[in-house]
Amino acid sequence: MNPTSIALLSLSTVIFLAAASSAKNWALSNNSWFWMVLTLGLYTIGNLIMLRLIRDVGMAVALSLSAVVQLIAVNTVALIFFGERVGPVQGAGLALAVIAVAMITLPQGQ
Repeated sequence: MNPTSIALLSLSTVIFLAAASSAKNWALSNNSWFWMVLTLGLYTIGNLIMLRLIRDVGMAVALSLSAVVQLIAVNTVALIFFGERVGPVQGAGLALAVIAVAMITLPQGQ
């Protein structure tokens, strides 16, 4: 991946992280329109960035990398800032998901 693609992946991750946090705030509110509109706007912007990334590096690589980066980032925020907890089986599932997505991004023949 070239520097532009890495920057796009980083930017989309930050935006998706903000969208997920906004969605959590909406869920904790009394169906606040502000949080809903903000969430939808952030997810829209993130997906538009992903379209460019898919064009640049391909769908499989772009979506796999985005998935693993978001998996780690969103769970970190959920655990640290929102006080959510995962059980041992859920934790093992998260670890396996990271390994699976990392394996998908390996070049063919590895």
